[in-house]
Amino acid sequence: SSHLLHQNQPPGFSSLSSCRRINRNKNNKMGFSRFVEVGRVVLITYGPSAGKLATVIDIVDQNKCLVDGPEEITGVSRQVISYSRIQLTDLKVNIQRNARAKTLKAALKEADTMAKWEGSEWAKKLAAKSKRASLSDFDRFKVMLAKKQKSKIIAQKKIKELKN
Repeated sequence: SSHLLHQNQPPGFSSLSSCRRINRNKNNKMGFSRFVEVGRVVLITYGPSAGKLATVIDIVDQNKCLVDGPEEITGVSRQVISYSRIQLTDLKVNIQRNARAKTLKAALKEADTMAKWEGSEWAKKLAAKSKRASLSDFDRFKVMLAKKQKSKIIAQKKIKELKN
């Protein structure tokens, strides 16, 4: 009878323990897709360079890596930074370990990395968040009025559709 209990389980559950979900992607492989590796583009989340992009140049140890902007493009100078202060992006640049700033700049330009970042949903959300944070009190008031007008128009159209 215990065999019948496990037979009708949804896919992705192991037959040994119905409580644990097996995390698999569409190729039936387990694991992550973003790794700390040379050439990985990261977003710095803490410190004076917070909110800026950098590229992993070298891995120091299991807690830190060497990143570079380069400074002319992203405003981040070459520095050792902790993994807890960065977030990995999906973007990767093809460079060698300990690449010079000139080499990195050429690789970023060749891969069109900055344009890809600006087109990503993550970058758009960050831009919208910073724009909202920079609004004055009167700007927030105007946004509130616009939302009210929009919801009123939508409500009127729904009422009109229900009548027809």
